[in-house]
Formats: sequence, structure tokens, C-alpha cells
Amino acid sequence: MKKELSKLYEPNKVEDKIYKYWLDGGFFHAEPDSKKEPYCIVIPPPNITGQLHMGHALDETLQDILIRWKRMSGYAAEWIPGTDHASIATEAKIVEAMRKEGLTKDDIGRDGFLERALDWKKKYGGRIVEQLKKLGSSCDWDRERFTMDEGCSKAVKEVFINYYNKGLIYRGERIINWCPHCRTSISNAEVEYEDQAGHFWHLKYPLTDGSGYVELATTRPETLLGDTAVAVNPKDERYKDIVGKTLTLPLVGREIPVVADSYVDMEFGTGVVKITPAHDPNDFEVGKRHNLPVINVLTEDAKIVDDYPEYAGMDRYEARKKIVEDLEKGGFLAYVEDHEHNVGTCYRCGTTVEPRVSLQWFVKMDELAKPAIKAVEDGSIKFVPERFEKNYLNWMNDIRDWCISRQLWWGHQIPAFYCDDCGETVVTKEDHACCPKCGKEMRQDPDTLDTWFSSALWPFSTLGWPDKTEELEYFYPTNTLVTGYDIIPFWVSRMIVAGMENMKQKPFDTVLIHGLVRDSQGRKMSKSLGNGIDPLVIIDQYGADALRFMLATGNAPGNDMRFIEDKVKSSRNFANKIWNAARFIMMNLPDDFKADKLPENLNVEDKWVISKFNTLAKEVNDNLDKFELGVAVSKLYDFIWDIYCDWYIELTKPRIAAGGETEATAQAVLVWVMKGMLKMLHPFMPYITEEIWQALVNDGTAIMVQDYPVYDEKLEFADEEATFEKIIAGIKSIRNCRGEMNVPPSVKAKLYIETAQPEVFSQGVMFFERLASASEVIITDKCEEKDCAAAVTDSARFFIPLADIIDVDKELARLDKDRKNAQKDIDFLSKKLSNQGFLAKAPEQLIEAEKAKLAKAEEKMSKIMESISALEARK
Repeated sequence: MKKELSKLYEPNKVEDKIYKYWLDGGFFHAEPDSKKEPYCIVIPPPNITGQLHMGHALDETLQDILIRWKRMSGYAAEWIPGTDHASIATEAKIVEAMRKEGLTKDDIGRDGFLERALDWKKKYGGRIVEQLKKLGSSCDWDRERFTMDEGCSKAVKEVFINYYNKGLIYRGERIINWCPHCRTSISNAEVEYEDQAGHFWHLKYPLTDGSGYVELATTRPETLLGDTAVAVNPKDERYKDIVGKTLTLPLVGREIPVVADSYVDMEFGTGVVKITPAHDPNDFEVGKRHNLPVINVLTEDAKIVDDYPEYAGMDRYEARKKIVEDLEKGGFLAYVEDHEHNVGTCYRCGTTVEPRVSLQWFVKMDELAKPAIKAVEDGSIKFVPERFEKNYLNWMNDIRDWCISRQLWWGHQIPAFYCDDCGETVVTKEDHACCPKCGKEMRQDPDTLDTWFSSALWPFSTLGWPDKTEELEYFYPTNTLVTGYDIIPFWVSRMIVAGMENMKQKPFDTVLIHGLVRDSQGRKMSKSLGNGIDPLVIIDQYGADALRFMLATGNAPGNDMRFIEDKVKSSRNFANKIWNAARFIMMNLPDDFKADKLPENLNVEDKWVISKFNTLAKEVNDNLDKFELGVAVSKLYDFIWDIYCDWYIELTKPRIAAGGETEATAQAVLVWVMKGMLKMLHPFMPYITEEIWQALVNDGTAIMVQDYPVYDEKLEFADEEATFEKIIAGIKSIRNCRGEMNVPPSVKAKLYIETAQPEVFSQGVMFFERLASASEVIITDKCEEKDCAAAVTDSARFFIPLADIIDVDKELARLDKDRKNAQKDIDFLSKKLSNQGFLAKAPEQLIEAEKAKLAKAEEKMSKIMESISALEARK
């Protein structure tokens, strides 16, 4: 029984039903299959705190297009989904919720806090997963992972212990980046720099022997409380006599030495630098070289410590103001100058970070980075576009040791245990440890690991590592990583490092980089600007397919794009166009219609559309293979809207009306091309294509597991395609001519076709009558009619006797306009082909193509001039 499509396509009535059908059918799941080539993508795991935003929508759409295409192309296509525990962001949300209850972490203890965190994860952690499903993401939900699930936790411990045993992980006091708001260390990759307006405070530090003072400048006067020296360059003649002397630290009274160190730039400022080892990474290194004490003057929330009663408890900026006032009162402030400087801020909350000496865990990155650098340099891993390799290599070649400990409770607790009695340290996979030296119960390190430590293992931990699973053996290394350029240092680089070290091979072969989705004015979407667009609202209004198609349209790897709602509306209109075309076809099919293959008795227009579709299949596959998704979707749009809907359907209407064999052939071709178009479009617009497929094919099969169309040389009808292109060019030319003269389509007129190729145009008589308003078509090698309007193509001239409605002068003006345009083309091409530089450098194929264009333009000019001469003769 023939199914029917409703009059209107209503996405909100279709999408949930279709998605359930896919889930129930198990179509998203892939198993290792020796008969198929694997293709695997691991999802960049969204935070469990997350809600779908436009960046997610773009990221997931691009991945889904690739995975659906590969699945239909015969691969065992596996898209592994999952979420990230996001330690800093999640803990911040839980702490904020507790604050509203009047509770702190210390009030409920670690176990109580983790209980709340797990409850929070159960309540909110699945929200973004459900939102991804609304978008149509065909992830293998049977293999959904979480960065703190049992398997991932096992992998984290395995890697930590392996690194530790190899001497790649160590614990020590180092300068780290500290966020006073998040109350944790953060790595260099998590620091974002911004220009901030500030000052240089020029200070006087008196020599203890009373012989004078040195002048120096600082942007952070509050840190002088922790100064333990002043440094000058050993080659600086100005200060050679004071090296080794001591200064009296203003406001504090502590004696500090003058040291000589080549770190100091003699040309900058006064050539004197205050040294605060606890609060500046460069000062910390100077301090190590000169055995200087390290004095921390700030608490975890960036307040002055109790050791300085005058300022104790003051916020760093409040203390700065008071310290400057006191320096001025004491005569230690020389002068102040404005200064704009680059300041590090926390990537999560935007707070200015504090360099702070702290006992932390670190990963040594120098040796680990080398194989990861080589994998990109030798082409084993490719970035698309290639320019992002430079971003990656710049970061990796300047890599610093990675601070991996975080002063948080939510996350993977560091698997290190300390004996408080004898000071022994043990690193183990076990949850408890007894001291191997004294037998006492050991205390586990309270810190957790940086979130990126666990997500760095994602390509192999999700496949079961460290166990040797069948999935790991088959799907690793994965294939394409799709992500934004902003997390190349955070995540991409660390996955490559982890893969090369733990798996001894790359984690993926291609990194497809996409840009940001900006608002219609080109601004970054942000809460502060209030310009974010909720993808779920757009899906509710226009459907998931419209949003997906808009995000794919114009998309180019690495480039930012703008969200413009009118483009979503255009995509919705495109969906409606396909729907209406499918309805027309199905309304004109007999109940017992069956056509599994193309008929043999094809008309020229049938061969034209089939050949065009065949070329489209080749080009779209080539574009997808090169990750040119925006180019592919543009070609699909043009073919479906223009070639198929606006031309081929119109061309078949007289045949359908005529009945008989010609109708049956038209129906078969209409359905064959429609089925091919639906399959080709499916990765981009999965819902509407599946809904139409179910109605059109009506055999219980799913479109998403059909074979993706590929080029078939047996379906290339180059001669017929070229012939029919000439007929279409003629119809367009006549329509343009009539349109410029405001002749309505309802007014029929005799049409003379003057051509040296009568065998071509004789095949298009019916189409000229139907689509070019011709009452009669006369093909001739020389038109003798007078008072005719003329339309010109490179293969014919078309004369329309319109004596009653045409103004000859206006027609001459129109032809003159055509002549000028043709002359421009001739001049441009002639100049190009006479340019010796172009002829020397351009490929022969391109030169020949340009010559062919010039010949066509000159032929067109010849016909225009003939038409002008003929009209002028008739005046």
C-alpha cells in the first residue's frame, strides 16, 4: 500500500519518532568486523555542567555528517560519546549551591561532598546527552563513557603509576599559576592573557649602610612584602660597588641582599629588579640560583597573610592601595607612571591568576613531547587546515612541565599515599596503603588530577585500555578528531602525547579544526554580551535539519562562521522544497509502482539529470574526503533545488500527463534520482530524508544504513548532458529576453531557432513550448523573419516575432547592453591570454580552458552583432 506524505513537513512531529526508530534499530552501534574497514571518532566530551550551545551544535553536526557518511560508505563506523567530569567547573557549581544552603565543603567533609557531586552528576550530567540526541547525533550510546567511570579511572591510575615509575611524574615546590577564585592551581594552558591598564610604581630601597638607595619599578607593590633580594646585571658598571651589600626593605625592615644575575636587563628601567621568589616565576629561578628564602605573602584567596599585621586579611588590591599610601608617607615612592601590561587570567572564571610557590605534582614534558612533535612533523597526524600544525608545534616546542594536581575534591584523587610518621611516599592503584617501612596506615594525597589528565587518555580509555579489548584492537588508532582551535594546547596536544607514550602509536590520523560560531555581527557569543543563541530554541522553531544544514553551509575548516537566523529559515525552506518535490512524485505514482533500477529507454533529459547526479556523487564524495563539508552541501543544494526541482520535475510534467511508456520512464527516473538525493543528503539532514525514505520506499529499511551514492562510469552520458545543457541555456536565454521586455509567460509566440546544430534543438521542441512559451518552434539554419526579438547563446540564436508588443529601440538597447558585457569578457580574456607571466606559470589545462572561454565569448559577440544588424536594417 502506498504511503502518503502530509501536506506540510512538521519537524516537531517527526524528529523524536525517527530518533527512537534509529535507537530501537541499533543502527548507531558498530562491532569489530573483519570484513569492514573501521572508522572511529571519539566525541570531545562535553562537561557534565554543560548545556548545548552553538559551538557544541557545530562540533556535533560536523562529526555526525562524517560518521553517517562513513557508515553509509560501508565502514564499521563507531562514534563514541561521553561526558567530562570537569572538576573546576562542576565543583564551583556544587559549592555555589551549598553556599545558598549556608554550607561549606568543610562542613560536610570530603565524603559528603562527593556524595553531593555524584547526585548532581546524576541529576544534570545527562542533560547535554539528551540535547545532543535532539540534534540527531548518531553516537553509539551503548558505549557512552564518563571520564570518572570505572574503566576511565582504571586507565588514569595506570598512566599515573607508569609515568611515576619512569620518573616522568614528580612532586615538588614550584611556581605555579594559582586562581584565587577557584582556589586551585591551573596549568599554563589554562591561563588566558589580556592587556590590562596598570602602573609602574618607582620605589626607593635604602642601602643598610646609609650610603644611599637604589631605585626600581614594580607593577605589583604589594608583593614587596615577600622580597628577599634585589638583583642587578653583573655587567652593569653602575651597580658593581653595591653587589653583596644589603638593603632595608621598605615598610618591613628586613635586610635583603643585592645579587648579580644575568636575568636582569640593563637597558630596561633602572636596571634594578626586586626579587620575590614566591610570587614570580623568573624571580623563583633567580632565588634558586642564589639560595634565597621563599616567602609567601598571600593566602589561597589572595589576601595578605597574618605575618604582616598592618595588612593582614586585606585583599591583594586593597593591600596594594594601602601599601602605596604607606610607601609615599615613608618617602619610598619616587613617582608613578601609567603602564599597560599583559596579565594572566583563569580560563574558567576570568580572575587574574597569582604566580605562587606551591607543593604540587608535575609531569615532565620534554621527553614525552618529542614523539608527539615527530608524529605531526612526519605527517602521521595531519591538521586540517594545515596552518594549525604551526599552533600545535609552537606550543609543543616551548612546552613546560605540566602541573597536574588540583586543590579540589571532585575528580580523580591522586593515587599517592604519605606516611605521616616516617615521611614515606607510596604510589599505588589500591584505595588504601600501609607504609612499607613502618607499617602505619598511610594518608592519601587530598588533591585531584587536572581534568585534562583523564581526557588526554580518551581515545584509548574509551575503548577499554589498559585491558586488551577487541574494540581497542580494532578501532584504535581512531580516525578523525573534530574540535575547535581553542583547545589545541589543552586537549589535542595532550592526547597525542598520551597516545604516543602509552599506546606507542598516534591516537588519530586527522585533526579537523573548526572555528567559532559568532553572532550575526561577528562577535563572539558570551553571557556578558547576552548574544548567545540556544540551539534547542532554533530546533524547536525550524527543526534540527534546518539548523544542521545552516551550520554546514559555507563551513570551511578552521574558519569562524556567523549565525544568521535568515540562513536557518532558508534551510527550512530548502527542507520544504524537498518535501514538496517528494509529495509531487508520490502523488503521481501508481499504487503498484515498483522500480528498482533505471529503465533502458531513457530520453535525453533523463540522461541529462542522471549524468548530472552521477557527477554530483563523485564530487560530494571527493569533497567529504577532503573535509570540504561546506562545498559538498552547496553542491547538493544547487543540484536538488535547481537541477532536480526547478528543471527536471518541470520537464517530466508533460510526460506524466501524456501517460504510457514515457510516463513510466519519467516516474522511474524521478524516483531513482530522488532516492539517490535523499541518501546523499542524509548525513546533513537526517530526519527529513529518513521520513521521506520510509514513505517513498516503504519496505521497512532505514536510509541511514543504505549505500552512499558513488560515481558509476556507466551512468556518465556526457554527449546527452552537453546536448541538453544547450537546450536549457536556450530556454533561460529566451526567458531572460522576454522578462526584460516584460512579456508574461501566458503570452505565447512563435519561436525560430537559428542553429548549425538542428539535431540538438529538435530534441527540445516540447520543452521550448512548455517552458519558453513557444506557440510553435521552427528550427532553421537562417532566420529570414523581420521584427524579431533575439536571444543568443553560444550554440544558437532565438528569434521571437513580437511586433505587437516589442519596442525595436528598446530591443536594440538591450542587445547593446549584451554587446558591452560580451566585449568586457573578450577584453578580459584577451588581456589574460596575452600576459606572458600568466602563460609562463599557468598549467596548460588552464590556458586551454581560458582559450575556450574566449572562443565562446567571441562566438556570442558575433551572434549579438548579427542580431543588432538585422534589427537596424528593419527600422
